Order: sequence, then C-alpha cells, then structure tokens
Amino acid sequence: MFAERTSVEQVELGGDLAPRFDAEGLMPVVVVNAEDQTILMLGYMNVEALERTLRTREAHFWSRSRRALWRKGEHSGFTQKVERILIDDDQDSLVLAVTIDGPGSCHVGFRSCFYRRIDLDTLADENPARLHRVESEAAFDAEAVYAGLPNPTRV
Repeated sequence: MFAERTSVEQVELGGDLAPRFDAEGLMPVVVVNAEDQTILMLGYMNVEALERTLRTREAHFWSRSRRALWRKGEHSGFTQKVERILIDDDQDSLVLAVTIDGPGSCHVGFRSCFYRRIDLDTLADENPARLHRVESEAAFDAEAVYAGLPNPTRV
C-alpha cells in the first residue's frame, strides 16, 4: 500500500504514497469538514490506522492516551466518512476532509474540538491567557453519549 522512500524528489514530487511516521510511529492528522472546511479535530495515525482509513474510507486513529487503535465514532456513532485526503510535501502529516455521521466530533460535545480561541488582546505576563468560545453551545450531550467511558483528557 505504501512505497519505499528512496529520494527527496520521489517523496516531494513523486506520485506514490510513501508516508513517514515519527519516532513513536505516529503522524499528525488534521480533520476538516468536507463541506465548509471547518477544522474538526487533530488526531494521530500509525501505519495500521492509515491503512484502515484508506481501505474503509472511515477515519481511524491511534489514541495516545489509551494506546489503542480506534475508529472515530465507534462509541458515539458519529463516524467520519473520508471524502479526500491531502498529504504534505514531505509526507509526514495529513488533512482528512470528512463528512460526519452526526452532530459533532468533539468528546466534550461540540461540533469541533477547536471550540475556543485564545484572546490575543488580553495577554498579560502575570495572568493566564483567556479563552473564549467560538461555538456558543454544545452540539450534543457528551455525558449521555459517552456514559461510562473514561474521559480522554489528561490533566
């Protein structure tokens, strides 16, 4: 499924998929809504996750917190159907354009995991930067959807 990486020219300008994963065997993946290009999430893929994504056209990721492969939406039902995949110049990061089978992608309940912005106008050395929501309300009830599952956020 993947070509061997043989030269810079082959990687940057060639027509074969020759992905490079980091020292932990992972590649960052930005996921956007295929219709309006809203950034939905940032995930990571290992070789198996990328292979499954390509074969099934459903987004699969490697969970760094659970140390396990997972299909996006396996618990919520909000799967991500892959419409397009872009790969960067040196083939070590991806952008997936997806259609979501549900109201959102964020485990907190919002459409996007990027539901807040950093307020650049109120930065001060003595205080933490302030965050402001760009999504006014959750798209779904995360507590009901993920009842009984551990929260993946780490303190």
